Order: sequence, then C-alpha cells, then structure tokens
Amino acid sequence: MESEELLWKRLKDLAEKCYRSNVYTFSSFLSMAELDFFYRMKKELSHVDYTLFGGHEDSERQMIRFGSEEMLGYTEEFPIVCIEAAPILQKFADELTHRDFLGALMNLGIERTTLGDIIIYENTGYIFCTAVIAPFILDSLEQVKHTHIKCRIAEAPQEVTEPEIEVRKIQASSERIDGVVAKVCQLSRGDSLELFRQKKIFLNGIQFENNSILLKPEDVITVRGFGKFTYMGFDSISKKGKKNIIINMRRR
Repeated sequence: MESEELLWKRLKDLAEKCYRSNVYTFSSFLSMAELDFFYRMKKELSHVDYTLFGGHEDSERQMIRFGSEEMLGYTEEFPIVCIEAAPILQKFADELTHRDFLGALMNLGIERTTLGDIIIYENTGYIFCTAVIAPFILDSLEQVKHTHIKCRIAEAPQEVTEPEIEVRKIQASSERIDGVVAKVCQLSRGDSLELFRQKKIFLNGIQFENNSILLKPEDVITVRGFGKFTYMGFDSISKKGKKNIIINMRRR
C-alpha cells in the first residue's frame, strides 16, 4: 500500500477533477486496507458522489467511481474487464492457485493496481482487470506455472461471482467480534486477538482493531487469510448460557 498521504492526494485529485470538469473519474483497484482509508476520509469528499465496484458484487478489490447520473446527467460504466484464463489441456494442467496466476501476471511487469480479484474456479482463473491493461494480458499471458493457457474476455460464471453460502451454527458466550471470530476460524482467543493487532479484521469493509464491539445482524466480517462471513444473530441460548449463533460463511 502506498503511503496514506499519497493515496489521499490521488483520491482527492480524482474527486476534484470530477467536480470541476463534470466527468466521471476512476481510481485504480484498491486493496481492503486502502478502501478502509477511503472510508475514514470520505467525509472530506462529501460534495462528490461515488460508487465502489470491482467487477462483481462480492469483490474484495474495488475501484472508486467519482460522479453519478444525478450529479453529471449521464452514466458511464466502470472500465473493468473479466478475462478467463484456462489451461489449453486441463488433463495435463498443474493445479493452479490464486498465487500462481498473480505471480505469472507480476512476472509480466503488470502493476497490482491494474488488477482486481483473481478467482479460481475449476482450475481456470477469472482475472478482473482494467480495460487498459486487458489487451496486454490477452496477448502476453501464455503460461502459469508449467501450464500453457489461453485467454479470452468472458463473463464470469455465476459460481464465480456468487459464492456458495454455508450456514453454520456456533456457540459463543457473547456477540463480541473477537469471540465470534475465534469460533468461526477455530482459533484460541489469544490468536484471535493477534489478528486484530495485525489489522487483518474488517467489519463491513472497515478495518477494525477494536476487538470488543458487539456484532449486529447482517454485519459482514472479513478475516484476511480465513475468509468472509455474515453474522446473522442468535436463535437460542444453550443450557450452559451460551448463545447459539448463526453465520453465513462464503465459500468459492
């Protein structure tokens, strides 16, 4: 992540250009930490409308589009393309991971800021990227690990953009976020606290270090390295006085 000072200057310049010139402006793809910084500073840009999107509804890395139809009088889509990168011969392909695809793209000299989410489904990578870098990826990305691949612009299948939801029930003494995270991720309370210290916990997209906050139904918690889930509340109390909590775990 670039320094907060540089990120703020870049976002402020985009917002001001939109406001002064009556045109849409777009940020690069931002990480969750960068989006958290934007959320904390957005009050200073309250005079400019904005929308966030990353190519699909459950995207982690997102662009900011400054401007709106109400503000500018017209619409403009996000300059995001989805590239399907599939092994030419699945039978002989390596088992490919997110890290494999990201490494192959970085080896081409591509900036991370031009890339959104990379989702793997049935050993095929779906790469969300800027419209500007898409032609280069289509021409240059020919191999991931030892596997030769072919690239094309394609709509990501529903299974990619709409993750499977697994309903789980856990028991916790309270609705405190640290206790729920510990149960969901099968960690000790101490290990759960360490995740907060390492700034790996995001609540509704905002980075959280306060481990004692009480969750509310529909809160979305992202734990870097463990996944994302929605807190749905509790439906009963156990005989030992613990709450039977329901969560919706996102799985791909």
